[in-house]
Amino acid sequence: MASTRRNFLSNTILGGMAAALPAFGSQAQTSKKPGAKDPRATINANYAKLDAVLKKPVFKKELFGTPVIIDTLELLHYNKSYICRVRSKDGAVGYSFGQDSQMKSLYPIFVNRMQPFFIGKDARDLEALLEQVYVYESNYKLQSVAIWVPLATIEFAILDMMGRIANKTLGDLVGTVQRNKISVYQANSERDITAELTIEHLKDELAKTKAKAIKFKLGGRMSHLEYPVGRSEKLIPLVRKTFGDDMVISADANGSYDVAEAIKIGKIMEQYKYNFYEEPVPFDWYEETKMVADAVNIPIAGGEQEPSMHNFRWLIANEGLQIVQADMFYFGGMIRSMRVARMAEALGKLHIPHVSSIGYIYMMHFISAIPNAGPYHEYKSFKLDFPFECKTSSLVPEDGVVTVPTGPGLGIEIDPDFIKKHEVVKA
Repeated sequence: MASTRRNFLSNTILGGMAAALPAFGSQAQTSKKPGAKDPRATINANYAKLDAVLKKPVFKKELFGTPVIIDTLELLHYNKSYICRVRSKDGAVGYSFGQDSQMKSLYPIFVNRMQPFFIGKDARDLEALLEQVYVYESNYKLQSVAIWVPLATIEFAILDMMGRIANKTLGDLVGTVQRNKISVYQANSERDITAELTIEHLKDELAKTKAKAIKFKLGGRMSHLEYPVGRSEKLIPLVRKTFGDDMVISADANGSYDVAEAIKIGKIMEQYKYNFYEEPVPFDWYEETKMVADAVNIPIAGGEQEPSMHNFRWLIANEGLQIVQADMFYFGGMIRSMRVARMAEALGKLHIPHVSSIGYIYMMHFISAIPNAGPYHEYKSFKLDFPFECKTSSLVPEDGVVTVPTGPGLGIEIDPDFIKKHEVVKA
């Protein structure tokens, strides 16, 4: 594989990991030369590394000497707000924020298919419980956001409770905290506007965050139809010209292209020295994702929509992705996402998680605890439409850098009077 992708990775992963980077390329599809290593052996060796990683526990159960029995687990609703509240028999309490845009449709799954399973269980067994609830009531038939968003919401609340009990942050519960500062990239999510207007909006957004990196949208979003026609080809060079050589620039196609078009766009991005190319083809086109990765000299990123641990295993082992982007809400929480990050680390890849606005605070804790975090992480604007207090962070970028909360659990306190306005959601 060409050197530009390897250079990008080696400059951003820890030195010891960079030295262990495998050569990227379509090894399984390359004819074997005399004396060359069998490409299938390389892939099988990759699988062996990933399987060893997946066997290692994530949640630090050893921090808790006595049982923490879940007494109540509730979903609370008020206006557009969904909050999960968990309480132990000893009176410990934890909260999480639901992803409102999804939970308004998925709350019956939370109440009927998730909530009953956790009552009476020992929260110290959280990692095993996440596996067991997948089978409970045949929940696996609901694979994807239908189960993973409600389950992530529950996991976040339990982790908040356990963090408060142990006086540990969420990052401390699922990993080893590496950093308390995170550099962000300013994300622009607009389509269907001109290249020139996109530039103006990026300027406005950067003026607020002072970020040193940006990402914008390409294509038509899971559609070959782009408006205005030719916007991507015009925008790619224009962004570089406008923001200069020092700006770190990436772009997200959201599965807009077939392989040929994706490669064409990728070659333009190569020319203007972009840092990664996200979802060039539809997210579940695994072989096609690898074909693009093999054909362009720019790291391919993906995983935002991926619901399956096994599929992540394939993408990582077969060099389909160089940057992994599991979304903690869409993928079922921090513990499952940590397994993906560990797989990526095992083969020298970065983890730069996708995040929705409400998920940003969970992403900060997650990034704080992984060694293979990328140099910049997504910022769309963090907004909570309710009163809360965070004593250890403003939660917004200051000169392009955001501080991770260091209080116990999630590290924030929701106004109790606001919580009282909520009603418990019933089956």
